[in-house]
Amino acid sequence: MAELRHSSSIGNRAVSSPRKRDDVASPLVPENLPDDGGRDRHSRDRFHSFVSNFQSLSPYFGEDSRFHPYNSKISRLLLVFVLFVGVISVFSILTRLVKEPPSLWENPYSATTSWKSCAERRNGAISDLPPENETNGYIFIHAEGGLNQQRIAICNAVAVAKIMNATLILPVLKQDQIWKDQTKFEDIFDVDHFIDYLKDDVRIVRDIPDWFTDKSELFTSIRRTVKNIPKYAPAQFYIDNVLPRVKEKRIMALKPFVDRLGYDNVPPEINRLRCRVNYHALKFLPEIEQMADLLASRMRNRTGSSNPYMALHLRFEKGMVGLSFCDFVGTRDEKALMAVYRQKEWPRRYKNGSHLWSLALQKRKEGRCPLEPGEVAVILRAMGYPKRNTNLCCFWAGLWWTESYGTTEEHVTKEELASKEELDGFRKHVTSLAALDFLVCLKSDVFVMTHGGNFAKLIIGARRYMGHRLKSIKPDKGLMSKSLGDPYMGWATFVEDVVVTHQTRTGLPEETFPNYDLWENPLTPCMCRA
Repeated sequence: MAELRHSSSIGNRAVSSPRKRDDVASPLVPENLPDDGGRDRHSRDRFHSFVSNFQSLSPYFGEDSRFHPYNSKISRLLLVFVLFVGVISVFSILTRLVKEPPSLWENPYSATTSWKSCAERRNGAISDLPPENETNGYIFIHAEGGLNQQRIAICNAVAVAKIMNATLILPVLKQDQIWKDQTKFEDIFDVDHFIDYLKDDVRIVRDIPDWFTDKSELFTSIRRTVKNIPKYAPAQFYIDNVLPRVKEKRIMALKPFVDRLGYDNVPPEINRLRCRVNYHALKFLPEIEQMADLLASRMRNRTGSSNPYMALHLRFEKGMVGLSFCDFVGTRDEKALMAVYRQKEWPRRYKNGSHLWSLALQKRKEGRCPLEPGEVAVILRAMGYPKRNTNLCCFWAGLWWTESYGTTEEHVTKEELASKEELDGFRKHVTSLAALDFLVCLKSDVFVMTHGGNFAKLIIGARRYMGHRLKSIKPDKGLMSKSLGDPYMGWATFVEDVVVTHQTRTGLPEETFPNYDLWENPLTPCMCRA
């Protein structure tokens, strides 16, 4: 692994540094930063000046001062006063010399007052929803995947219903082979709030209409299903190709429906509606919200006093490591087990494994490999987060191996924050446990993602939309792979590289560009200038 890291980055630097490298030190071992000689010399000059001024007062404090008791009292008072003034002067000098580091837990206030959320439904707004009998028909979808993929599908379904002026049947959360979950929409979300909040935007019904007697036809009959909708389809595609069939059959299922609506090729009001669904209409059930509040409170008070906490979405589980086809830190036995797993799950990509070394090297250079637990710990230390006395709440799906390589003293899970009895009520639905993870990460003072995915981008987007005051750190994996793989880089230089690289990666709203993911950065058109 060391050879892979070193060969991938020798001669390449994440950020050029004016400091001279320390050939002996390593990024894994922090050092004391060298003192600034210029500042020390300036301090000594000020101190010598103070001493010389004090000595100039010696006639008043010498033997002559014993001449009269009254003079002795005045001398002592004056001495106390001069010493007091001197202490204040020294403190003032040190305050100016030692600059306060930026907050580890919050973005600058000035940077969080430029944009505000503006996608909510305002009171008194005029509804443009047509009467029930004038909609163009009914559409029905299965929201596939995990909780966050399902959430995106629901937002898109509402938007598509609006585009076609159709009535949306409450989406079904599909129980696929991976998640094996039996959760229904009403088991996780507040249905009444969902329907009521969107009543002026889209007509939503809880179930298939009674007049449609053969409900088994949906998703089974080709006559009732619209297939082959392209990924990130424009709004016009639905108007030209889906709406005629909805009008003809009156009720149609759309399949598949994952990422079947684009971002730049739909009207701004449709994107604003998607934000309205995501941030305002979709609310978890009260018992889920209350449990998440309890976990967050316990996280902040683990040490007996109120402290900020960090949520870390490590995403270094077996499936993610295997699918990445990247090399990783681990024992020889662990690497052998991973090779067997990859050959079984992805035989065409694995082949005989001989080509994987060069593939892993290239992917790491491009920043397409998951950050390892030890790498995350080192990066956070470089940013200034202390190893101890800092609450790190790490919500990972479960490390493939038992060792967490550098994070064993820093992570806490919901199973450690709550009793078995408290969590038993949520275990019957895997989606409910995922909702707790989502909310505790959302409420954290700092959120750190390591390898993308719907979970991380939805949290970062929500934190931006809600005020972007608290930090959301998205490590630059490409640049960090070069720094971590450089055997000649000292700790001071590594710290500078990490800090400079991530100054603009703290979750502030960013200017969007074509095909930018709406869920990660809802700046346009869901946020407005304050």
